[in-house]
Amino acid sequence: MGLIQSVKMALRSIQGNKLRAFLTMLGIIIGVSSVIVLISIGQGSSEQVTNQINQLGTNLLTVNVMNSDSVKLTTDDVEKIRDIPGVKEIAPVVSGRVNVKNGTTSAQVSLIGATSSYQAVRDVQANQGRFLSDIDVAYRQKIVVLGANTAQTLFGLDNPVGKYVQVEGTSFKVVGVLASKGGSLGQSGDDVIIMPLSTAQRLVKNTSIQTVYIQGKNAEQVNFVMAQVERTLARMFPNTEDSYSVFNQQDLMETMSSVTNTMTLMLGGIAGISLLVGGIGIMNIMLVSVSERTKEIGIRKAIGAKRKDILLQFLIESVVLSALGGVIGVGLGFIIGKVLATAMGLSISYSTSVSLISFLFSLFVGVAFGVFPANKAAKLDPIQALRYE
Repeated sequence: MGLIQSVKMALRSIQGNKLRAFLTMLGIIIGVSSVIVLISIGQGSSEQVTNQINQLGTNLLTVNVMNSDSVKLTTDDVEKIRDIPGVKEIAPVVSGRVNVKNGTTSAQVSLIGATSSYQAVRDVQANQGRFLSDIDVAYRQKIVVLGANTAQTLFGLDNPVGKYVQVEGTSFKVVGVLASKGGSLGQSGDDVIIMPLSTAQRLVKNTSIQTVYIQGKNAEQVNFVMAQVERTLARMFPNTEDSYSVFNQQDLMETMSSVTNTMTLMLGGIAGISLLVGGIGIMNIMLVSVSERTKEIGIRKAIGAKRKDILLQFLIESVVLSALGGVIGVGLGFIIGKVLATAMGLSISYSTSVSLISFLFSLFVGVAFGVFPANKAAKLDPIQALRYE
């Protein structure tokens, strides 16, 4: 019996038991679509984070103070960092969480106290109004620039520029609204307010700088600048290397890529388990099919069908089931991904190789779990099979 005829027989058998065939394929469909959707979400998140990091440029360094008791970084210390050769601009920052209120509407947001250089170093743009100026910092002006989400929460569709908000009970004038920057890893970059560094220090009652963003003149000098910054900090704060950290965008990108890749593999592995469960379902149904068709197998053997013909017939049925399930699963995975991307605003990145590997794996599952029932059918004794009731 030829291969084409065996495939036709397998399709006729599946067509004769449509519901059972669909339930058999369901495990494969869920498995393949889950692998595609989850890995696409993982890859999309990785690309989104990478793009956000790249937007800041590869010439950005960040100094983080983890222990402000050991390291008290002041604005004078920051100016020493500015004098390092290769440094183009610096942006000292203090931060915290504050309650912001407009009338009866309130929200808890991230506070960033910064200077005018923060706009260029961190690549933020004012969508409405203006950003901070050096005069605002020098005179401790009570002004704020709202993040996109903060502005929408407090003012809805109204233009907040020129109006006032209450920050921890103190009145501040809104001078600008930032363009939306989106979010990553579940955190939004738009739920913020930015105020002059000197004003924020008084508000949070902390004069110590927590973070310093350093912009190098070019990407080629970043490693040199980073070494000079570490040396300068070591001179200013000896024996406190564990209290602060200096890293560049490449370090951050490698760390984030490692995290997202691990997450993607974990999600893919979880989804892959459902493929194995689907394979077990195929094996169970094929075993039931062998029992139901024992007499048919006996008749075929009696009229000359060889062992390999019976083996091939049942193996092809198993592969056809898994192949159909794989095709439907791939299509369903793309559809579910599009729906999630639209409904939940997720970043999805489809990969042809992942889709192909998922489909080929579904075929492998069909072969692997179809061999045992096919072999059982092929080994049936024709005399016993004919007498089977």
